[in-house]
Amino acid sequence: MEIKVNYLDNLRQEAKFDDFSVIADQPIRYKGDGSAPGPFDYFLASSALCAAYFVKVYCAARDIPTDNIRLSQNNIVDPENRYKQIFKIQVELPADISEKDRQGILRSIDRCTVKKVIQTGPEFVIEEVESIDSDAQALLMPSLASEHKTMIPGKDLPLEETIANMSGILANLGMKIEIASWRNIVPNVWSLHIRDAQSPMCFTNGKGSTKESALASALGEFIERLNCNFFYNDQFWGEEIANAPFVHYPDEKWFQPGPNGELPAEILDEHTLAIYNPDDELLGTHLYDTNSGNTARGICSLPFMRQSDGETVYFPSNLIENLYLSNGMSAGNTLEEAQVQCLSEIFERAVKRQILEGEIALPDVPEEVLAKYPSIVEGIKGLEEQGFPVLVKDASLGGQFPVMCVTLMNPRTGGVFASFGAHPSFEVALERSLTELLQGRSFEGLNDLPKPTFSSNAVTEPNNFVEHFIDSSGLVSWRFFSAKSDYDFVEWDFTAEGEHANAEEAATMFSILEDLGHEVYMAVYKHLGATACRILVPGYSEVYLVEDLVWDNTNKALLYREDILNLHRLDDEQLEALVERLEECDSDDYTEIKTLIGIEFDDNTVWGQMTILELKLQIYLALQQFEEAKDLVEAFLQFNTNTVERGLFYQCLNVVLEVELDEEMDIADYQYNFKRMFGEERLNAALGCVDGSVRFYGLTETNMQLEGLDRHLRLIDSYKKLHNARAKSANLA
Repeated sequence: MEIKVNYLDNLRQEAKFDDFSVIADQPIRYKGDGSAPGPFDYFLASSALCAAYFVKVYCAARDIPTDNIRLSQNNIVDPENRYKQIFKIQVELPADISEKDRQGILRSIDRCTVKKVIQTGPEFVIEEVESIDSDAQALLMPSLASEHKTMIPGKDLPLEETIANMSGILANLGMKIEIASWRNIVPNVWSLHIRDAQSPMCFTNGKGSTKESALASALGEFIERLNCNFFYNDQFWGEEIANAPFVHYPDEKWFQPGPNGELPAEILDEHTLAIYNPDDELLGTHLYDTNSGNTARGICSLPFMRQSDGETVYFPSNLIENLYLSNGMSAGNTLEEAQVQCLSEIFERAVKRQILEGEIALPDVPEEVLAKYPSIVEGIKGLEEQGFPVLVKDASLGGQFPVMCVTLMNPRTGGVFASFGAHPSFEVALERSLTELLQGRSFEGLNDLPKPTFSSNAVTEPNNFVEHFIDSSGLVSWRFFSAKSDYDFVEWDFTAEGEHANAEEAATMFSILEDLGHEVYMAVYKHLGATACRILVPGYSEVYLVEDLVWDNTNKALLYREDILNLHRLDDEQLEALVERLEECDSDDYTEIKTLIGIEFDDNTVWGQMTILELKLQIYLALQQFEEAKDLVEAFLQFNTNTVERGLFYQCLNVVLEVELDEEMDIADYQYNFKRMFGEERLNAALGCVDGSVRFYGLTETNMQLEGLDRHLRLIDSYKKLHNARAKSANLA
């Protein structure tokens, strides 16, 4: 994690990281103002807070209340060496906690991350750089020796060279990549989380059987998502980019809808129109891109090559963003390597969907076959030793597809997790299933798995597949666990050998799709210095329903974005029109505004937690329409997931409105005790909302230039690095 420090007045300092700011000071005896804890105080508090966190996690997983658990820490200083200290952590537990859980709580404290880092002994590297921001590549893995040459199946270059190449590409873009966390909870299963230090919303996870392969996986995913603009999906990219020579890619084209909104003749083809517009409801006006919001420019469309005949077909960027998420995108040392990964991913998701929605029972992989892969067996054994039964299944559906499945059961909670992996190699697909299972997860994280169900409707519901796609947290049918499988086990193998192995394997997978009757469309991206591709298989690789293009399109943001960002400057007529549109909005009242309009507000602000319901409430207050506001205040209080502070403000506002709407009551009679209950500041804010002197309480002013929205501006700055590289590559800079 990158922490930047700013000097304030006197000895005060500000440490900024992610969306947080921490102020440190020194005691008056050390010439400070005593206005905040000192740096060392924060250090001491961090270990106590970390220990308390692990206690909370342990208790939450076992429904043990923490109301009467008390924890303290004291540091005992050696009189002869003040840097040698004992941290004494004590925990007071209620009498009704069992002996087993008492020991479990103590063991949980022992797992405190801060404690383990201190005990291991961090190494400090102190150096001078010309510019912190231009030092664009963090040390990802200092122990990685360049003379090592580790080849793994599917990679055309050694891991070390792959990592060096990808790190260099990111450094050249000016992106400072940092490793936020590592996981290795069972043997031969590694995962990590990397992110852009300057724009932490841009992150990926990697997985592999070694730390090197996991890092290569994370970097590859980061580069593929940069190439395909995935980090910036659904977001507003600002007016500068909206009016630039290109918005997404230099080879994009813009087409105007017909006079009545008809689809332009230049986009899509006969095959895709039959899939995306089966009921002739889709209009060109549905396909304006969310990112630019530049409807006057038309429909931004991207060229894809139809694999059956090499023809170029233009797909609206909006359509891709709405239906495919990250499915079917990959980067590689070569195009063929990227294609194999891309197609493997498409098969993994499509076959997984077929199995889960069809409630198909898969055959077990025989023990003698598993024994051929001892490192995988060791990882599975590590899970089972922790009390998690593991099922290893052949998901090839009788040898048709290069897909495997590893399913974990949690007897403590009754939850299950079906993890799938795909690759032409049986071993690699199996390894990916296992590493995907534990990617970014701790043992405690396995306590949140959903329970299986016999309800076919719940399993086949479209959003269940979306949950499986995002983090595999969807429902699984109990029928999946039947010992009577629907297919025989096949020890399949789709691999090729030799110098052109990846090309042959890609050709094999393309032919599977062709045999299934699917057209395949591919775009190749090399602007950023890496080879990446995106493959679309209409009718097969979508994540969301095609109907969403008409009924739940992300570009509904264009109906609200400008007015919401200019909220403080709208007159009553404009506010009336905005709240009317919000009342008619198809989105749920609890949809967050940042999701609705594609703006990354800081989570720690009122904007960051604002929902449609609360925004409507605030507008009705500004319009002095108190009955409508009162109804929404009550709804907010009933289902509030906002901050405690915001909840207390609305409790105060609720009673103030109650008095205001009752002609027989006078607010003067209640002010004294309202003030004692809610505090003077909250009461004055609530009274101001009613008398009109306070408008949009808690919402800072902004505009279409996104003033004050640092988090979103950092995201746009990140995208501009790609935009500039593409312009330079196309000689447009």
